[in-house]
Amino acid sequence: MPLMLNAQTVEDMLSKVSAAIEADQQGQAVSYFRQAIKLEINRSEMYYWTTVDKNSLICPKLANEMATAFKKNRNYDKAYLFYKELLQKSPGNVDYLEACAEMQVCRGQEKDALRIYEQLLKVDSDNLAANIFLGNYYFLMGEQEKKKMENEYNKISSPTKMQYARYRDGLFRLFSTEYEKARASLKKVVQKFPSTEAKKTLDKILSIEKEVNR
Repeated sequence: MPLMLNAQTVEDMLSKVSAAIEADQQGQAVSYFRQAIKLEINRSEMYYWTTVDKNSLICPKLANEMATAFKKNRNYDKAYLFYKELLQKSPGNVDYLEACAEMQVCRGQEKDALRIYEQLLKVDSDNLAANIFLGNYYFLMGEQEKKKMENEYNKISSPTKMQYARYRDGLFRLFSTEYEKARASLKKVVQKFPSTEAKKTLDKILSIEKEVNR
């Protein structure tokens, strides 16, 4: 019985959403839809896909409610789906780009998150979330590659001058790409707010620069 009553309540709420949309009462429609989501999120999602006119003005507002609810429930796959839907409707929207990137990080899709954050920086070069991610990402990539290069070089018992020069050139190229990208982003981070971690990483990059150029 409780499940039947709950289902009836959801259907009733979604009927109110439809009536409000029909009467062009968008604020009321969003409020009813939010309540329907709280009652049964999956049924509300089905309503969105099967009933809502995707070309209507109300559509992005309802999609945003779905995205927010799925994110809150830590269903990052569904949240990403709706944020991506919103981004398709408003390409270049900073909030939607940031949300899509964040969801990709939560889904373990770091490379795609990187692509989206880089796209975001083309629209908002000082975006804090994007610069934090890119700064840390490129620094970690640099550290991994540097460690790999050092391990390979240390395997050589008696390196020749040519091998040593090749190793040093490799370090220099690595610094001028990954570490410099990390530094550029982290500098923007500390300009916007006093991040202790970002400052520590910048100090590490400075130390590596001295090592590479010695």
